[in-house]
Amino acid sequence: MRNRYYAKTMRNAIKSFRNLDSKEEAVKQLPAIVSLIDKNAKRSVIHKNKAANLKSKLTKKLNAMA
Repeated sequence: MRNRYYAKTMRNAIKSFRNLDSKEEAVKQLPAIVSLIDKNAKRSVIHKNKAANLKSKLTKKLNAMA
């Protein structure tokens, strides 16, 4: 039950990050989302490689923003 809560919270945060348009807001939110992803990997809610892939994709999205 608890793992589902942590996973869903993380997915919602990632989804809201992907919908952002302003780079300033994305720069503010990224550290918190990376922290969530790391915590879920540490708790074994998600695999450590999936965590690395998610962080990589989010960072690429941030760098691609104008």
